[in-house]
Amino acid sequence: MSDGYDLVVIGGGPGGYVAAIRAAQLGLKTAVVESRGKLGGTCLNVGCIPSKALLQSSHHYEVAEKEFAHHGIQTGGLKLDLNTMLGRKDKVVEDLTNGIAFLMKKNKIDYVDGYGAITAVGEVTVSSSEKGVKKQVLKTENIMIATGSEVTPLPGIEIDEKVIVSSTGALSLPKVPKSIIVIGAGVIGLELGSVWRRLGSEVTVVEFLDVVLPGMDGEVSKTVGRILKKQGMKLKMKTKVTGAKKTKSGVTLTMEPRDGGKAETLTADVVLVAIGRRPFTDKLGLDKVGVTVDKRGFIPVDEDYQTNVEGIYAVGDVIGGAMLAHKAEEEGSACSEIIAGQSGHVDYGTIPGIVYTHPEVASVGKTEEQLKDAGIEFTVGKFPFSANSRARTNADADGFVKILADKKTDALLGCHIVGPAAGDLIQEIVVAMELSASAEDVARICHGHPGLSEAVKEAALGAGGRALHI
Repeated sequence: MSDGYDLVVIGGGPGGYVAAIRAAQLGLKTAVVESRGKLGGTCLNVGCIPSKALLQSSHHYEVAEKEFAHHGIQTGGLKLDLNTMLGRKDKVVEDLTNGIAFLMKKNKIDYVDGYGAITAVGEVTVSSSEKGVKKQVLKTENIMIATGSEVTPLPGIEIDEKVIVSSTGALSLPKVPKSIIVIGAGVIGLELGSVWRRLGSEVTVVEFLDVVLPGMDGEVSKTVGRILKKQGMKLKMKTKVTGAKKTKSGVTLTMEPRDGGKAETLTADVVLVAIGRRPFTDKLGLDKVGVTVDKRGFIPVDEDYQTNVEGIYAVGDVIGGAMLAHKAEEEGSACSEIIAGQSGHVDYGTIPGIVYTHPEVASVGKTEEQLKDAGIEFTVGKFPFSANSRARTNADADGFVKILADKKTDALLGCHIVGPAAGDLIQEIVVAMELSASAEDVARICHGHPGLSEAVKEAALGAGGRALHI
């Protein structure tokens, strides 16, 4: 293995490995340092991918249990084999991590297994353990930090990954708990809460704020909360968790009303802590080389993703913004292009956010609340899936498509979808916004019938006051 590189990437997650591939494509001699023992980062190993595998499996189980009869399909003796379900999830992860390892070889990228730290400008030292057992020193012209994020702990609550778990432990529970308390009504909490509710757990979500999916369009948050309640998930909002005590039978959680009131307790077999994630920037040696880190641990970068130290760059969760794998990928690719002398760019106004509950939730651009706060006049086009032929034939008609357009120019400002395949449908608006399309442009595109995408067309028509099927 050569000692001299054009680029060494610390972190083999979506931002890091994509950056490495793009750099290699552009002719840069590249290495990736990763401590997990497998590439793919949190997303592939203990995040996006295994959770989606379980979401699909648990959805199939619930459909077979509750909806087959409606289609004239009679089932008997339905049984859950959790070990097989978890095994399938693990196989999906294994296949994809092996695929990334293959891509490293295909692109002639050196994959270095170990903990990377910046020991000098142009120097990354790789240790075989967190304790710092020295392994090798990599010399490089450029360094890219792509170490991602880790679970944000809740003060006073110790995660043991058995009865008090993070998202990692919630992906591998050995049996279906009778009851689960999820602390946090964000994306991770709602997705994993949905998995175990479908498989038979009584799920209670405890949230400090007023609504589920805080930060999303207000109407979306309210609609999702209502749907989740209808599905059987209990929501306890405006509640502060103050402690957790492990008992022989599970966990006793203590809490109090956020706005004042009497304290109370809740008991459950398992507690999932899902209050968010924080940047993983410890033990990188940033202070030794003078890289600035803010109070929350994020690394400030300029428009070229360069830190305050020349030749040291950062992308993904560590620089803040939306903590999304696809955002990290775009940043990693753009950063490598910049290092190679090209003009990399990311349009942060068109990065979609997706929640893989059922129905799915997807969003791009501004919310109604953001536009009102900014004093921007806009029109709203909204179309319910209950009026969409394909959604009705699929018996999957909860939710709506909402398009927000500039009142003067008709430019697309945002789109928010609650409904079947929302994560795929949102991409039409992402492309339209990237190409500076108007709501009328989308409305005048022919959409296949009967199709879920017709709801997008109808919402675009609605922005001009001329929806056809409602």
